[in-house]
Amino acid sequence: MNAAQASHPRSVRPARPGLDVRVRVPGSKSITNRALLLAGLAAGESVLRGALEAGDTDAFAAALWSLGIAVERRGGDLRITGAGGPPPAAEAAVFCAEAGTAARFLLAAAAAGDGVYDFDAAPQLRRRPLGDLLDALRAQGADTLPHDAAALPLTLSAHGLRGGALTLPGDVSSQFVSALLMAAPLGRAPLDLRVEGLVSRPYVTMTLRMMERFGAAPRVVGTDRFLVAPGRYTGCSYDVEPDASTASYFLAAAAVAGRVQVLGLHRADALQGDIAFLDVLEAMGCRIEDEPAGVRVTGPPALEGVTVDMAAIPDTFMTLAAIAPLATSPVTVTGIGNVRFKESDRIAAMEENLGRTGVRTESGPDWMRVFPGTPHGATIDPHGDHRIAMAFAVLGLATPGIAVDDPACVAKTCPGFFDLWRTLEQGTG
Repeated sequence: MNAAQASHPRSVRPARPGLDVRVRVPGSKSITNRALLLAGLAAGESVLRGALEAGDTDAFAAALWSLGIAVERRGGDLRITGAGGPPPAAEAAVFCAEAGTAARFLLAAAAAGDGVYDFDAAPQLRRRPLGDLLDALRAQGADTLPHDAAALPLTLSAHGLRGGALTLPGDVSSQFVSALLMAAPLGRAPLDLRVEGLVSRPYVTMTLRMMERFGAAPRVVGTDRFLVAPGRYTGCSYDVEPDASTASYFLAAAAVAGRVQVLGLHRADALQGDIAFLDVLEAMGCRIEDEPAGVRVTGPPALEGVTVDMAAIPDTFMTLAAIAPLATSPVTVTGIGNVRFKESDRIAAMEENLGRTGVRTESGPDWMRVFPGTPHGATIDPHGDHRIAMAFAVLGLATPGIAVDDPACVAKTCPGFFDLWRTLEQGTG
């Protein structure tokens, strides 16, 4: 999407009756960026097949380069020459753009080394909290300037990670937990991490499984304790599965307009926790079929309202909220307090924009309720948040007159989103 296109709202055309399409969504952002870090810390070369090419992954790769780790894109693959330990650069200016994973994961990885690193980011990411992670890194031996830094920009002075016992609040971001776990094999002693009130647990499970793929042996004790011994990651070839968060918009499109199959994504063996969004759609009356080519969703004659705790899959909350007005009874989502601290206050942004379409909502600190209604056309303000923009594209399939302002914001995770969306609007694919 060029700059001229980005300056105009993107109108969403309602789907043709009897929608029945197949789509292939890009690779997972969450998996791509974790694999980039693990490959960068590993000994030897790694190849990531099907890696996502988008704003967040490009930012992560560029940040790795600044830390002395070579990343090269060849076609749809990424080739990484690993450091065999902490990032080798003794000094670096690390710009994370809007990639929260870059800020969180690379701060911990850099702290495992020995050097001075200036971290900064785009204004949107500067607003997002880092305090709990930075407190943990300071407890592990790092220094920051400012000394009490709780957000970017900051300077990190790294002296290696001590390991040992550490307690971390887990109610703001699971990325803090993943960051510490992935850096832990580089520490001087085993890490014994206890997490209080962990949100988005499937993302931590993803991290642990990927660490094992690159040669680490993390252990989970009970529900809130993680043990990681010092060791070495080993480079490998890694296949990145389709992005389940991005797929949620296409699967939700089936719920309101017909039938959609996402190629290459499977309910049974997906690494990403957001595949559980299928459970929500099923509870609303959709039919789910896990076929060899990929999962297929068929929408019901009428969607049923649900009450669902989405603490484990908060990135799909907006997808559900966008189709909720079309249900026959209210949709209530709980456990989503942490989405107020993402690229936008996502509860407030969804309420504001649903209100623009004439839909009634209620909310609290960590919940939101959407009432049945007949939405009308409106121009949506995504507040620069890619997931708000993509969610309202789903509502536009069933509501004439929806337009999304600043459509280029989707480049953060899926630059070709609206090109793929034409498949649904035209009913071919």
